[in-house]
Amino acid sequence: MNRAHTPSYIQTHRRGELTEKIRQAYDILGDCTLCPRQCHVDRLSGETGICRTGRYMKLAAAHPHFGEESPLVGRNGSGTIFVTYCNLMCCFCQNFDISHEGWGEAVDDKQLAQMMLSLQDRGCHNINFVTPSHVVPQILSGLEKAIEGGLCLPLVYNSGGYDRPETMKLLEGVFDIYMPDFKFTDTEIAGRACDAPDYPETAMAALKEMHRQVGDLVIDDQGLAVSGLLVRHLVLPEDLAGTRQAMCFIAEEISPDTYVNVMSQYRPMGRAAEIPGLSRPLSAEEYHEAINAATKEGIHRLDRP
Repeated sequence: MNRAHTPSYIQTHRRGELTEKIRQAYDILGDCTLCPRQCHVDRLSGETGICRTGRYMKLAAAHPHFGEESPLVGRNGSGTIFVTYCNLMCCFCQNFDISHEGWGEAVDDKQLAQMMLSLQDRGCHNINFVTPSHVVPQILSGLEKAIEGGLCLPLVYNSGGYDRPETMKLLEGVFDIYMPDFKFTDTEIAGRACDAPDYPETAMAALKEMHRQVGDLVIDDQGLAVSGLLVRHLVLPEDLAGTRQAMCFIAEEISPDTYVNVMSQYRPMGRAAEIPGLSRPLSAEEYHEAINAATKEGIHRLDRP
């Protein structure tokens, strides 16, 4: 793990600002507008909206993960915490059992803090929250207790990209590494795949806010990410993800130095067959075309496949 870099949340906590962020985040849960769905349910009283999560979060797994991007994995793995359910609910989700079927167990703040500290003790290089968009208050509250227990690893916000800039601003000074997906550039496909036709414009705004906070990805002399933005883009069959348009946006409106993982692992899962073109795996030719599109648009920091 990297002890040379001090995560931003340490100073935020010392200034007393983390406690205020927790208060503000839980206030939102009373009439939930945490994510772009803006369900307006009282999650503090147990009501649930699209994410099917009330006051307490559920977790599916927490362990060192070696299948993440190389600057996160290093030698000892990324300390990955898989949050149950999701605010986006893509019909082809590669973790369908977690995001749609709700596999996992409820945890409280102390249990979450202990999981984070356990991953640090196992030598992980970061704490990586997968699909955190709907549980921001719970993460902040658990983080406060983990800091008191000695947590000092960078935090990774690993989301589907369907995030409200207002919520992202609440996280400034907490997460050093943002790793959002940029899934679609076409409103029709986004509407059919996850009932979120506003996804393209929402994700674009979220990526801009994330980059404003942390800038381009910074990698230390050990090859480990310590801060910055890392964008994931899952290539879909028949170019349904709009790869060239996505790369053009990143290069022109975020930064040509953005670290991007153009991912090839799409396979039909869940209800993928509901959308023509998604009922088959991605071909090697389609993936190579996506890589070529990324480089032609000026993206030069590509994760090793």
